[in-house]
Amino acid sequence: MKIEKAYSTIDVHVAGEAFRIIRNAPFIHYQSLKELYELFPQAYKEEQTLLLNEPRGFAGLNGCLVVPPLTREADAAVVFFNHDGTMPIHYGGLAAVVTALLECGHLRERASNQYLIETVGGVFPITAVMKGEEVVSVKMESGFCEVMGTKECVTPSLANHTLVQSDQVYAVFRKQDFPVDIQVEELADLRRWGQTVLPSLSPDVKGAILVDESRIDEGHIRSITFRDDLLIVRSPGFGPTLAAFTSLLSSGSITNQVSLVNESIFGSQLQVQVLQQQESRFQFTMTCRGFITGMQTFILDPTDPLAAGFILK
Repeated sequence: MKIEKAYSTIDVHVAGEAFRIIRNAPFIHYQSLKELYELFPQAYKEEQTLLLNEPRGFAGLNGCLVVPPLTREADAAVVFFNHDGTMPIHYGGLAAVVTALLECGHLRERASNQYLIETVGGVFPITAVMKGEEVVSVKMESGFCEVMGTKECVTPSLANHTLVQSDQVYAVFRKQDFPVDIQVEELADLRRWGQTVLPSLSPDVKGAILVDESRIDEGHIRSITFRDDLLIVRSPGFGPTLAAFTSLLSSGSITNQVSLVNESIFGSQLQVQVLQQQESRFQFTMTCRGFITGMQTFILDPTDPLAAGFILK
C-alpha cells in the first residue's frame, strides 16, 4: 500500500442526515470566503469525490470544509458541499459543525452558549448548550421564507402544489391528494411518486415535499422530501421543514404555534418556531441536536482503481 494523501474527518448526523467534516484539506490561497467558495469546485474536486463517493462515502453524504474565520468576530468558517458542488448554506451542516468543534475541543465552551459561524451567506449566530462534554441542543435562526405561488394542475399524478422559497425552492404537495402513506413500508411507492413528480416540475425547483398534515392541530406534520436528483433527504430536512410550515402558515391551515414539529419517514424530528412574520414572509428558529458517529482517517492510494469512487442510488 502506498499513501499519497491522508484526510482526517469527523462524521456527524443531525436528525438522520449525515455530514462529513474536514479540517485538514490542502491549503490554497484565497482572500475571502466567497473566493474560497468559488475556487472550491476546481481546487477540491479530488477531496470532494474521494470523501463523499463510495466506497468511502455514500449518495446522501454532505461535506463541510472547516477553515479559520476571515471575519474577526466569527469562531470558525465553513464551506458546505455535496456530490453536485457547493451550497451557500446548510442549516443542518451548521449544527453538525458546532457540535463537532465543541465536543472535540476545537472550540472552547462559553458560559453564554453563543457562537458565530461564518459562511458565504453571512455570519450565523448559533446557540449550543453543553451538558458535560456533550452538545445537547443547537438553536439557530433561519432566513425569511415565502410562498412564491400555487400551481393548479389537472394531471392526477402531479396535483396542485405550492412553490416555496426557503434555503432553495421547493414544491410542497399534500399527502391527501395521493393514495400513499408516508411510511417506510410504502417506500417503493413513495419513490415511484417522486420519480413521477420531479421531472414535471420547473428546473428552478430543487425538491418535492409530500406532507401529511393529519396532526396539524397539534403543530405536527410528517413529510418526505425528494431532491432534484431523485434522492430522498435522510431527515425531515431544515429547508423542507421551513418550506412545509411556510406553506401551511400562508394558507391558514395552521397558526403560529408555540412549537412546530416535522417528522421524517424514519421517525426523526426537527422542531421550529415562528420567530417573526412580515406580511407573507416567515422567519423561524430551529432547534436540533447533532451526534458524532465517527472520527476517521481516509487515505488515497495512487494505485487504487476506484480512487474517484462511485455513487449507487
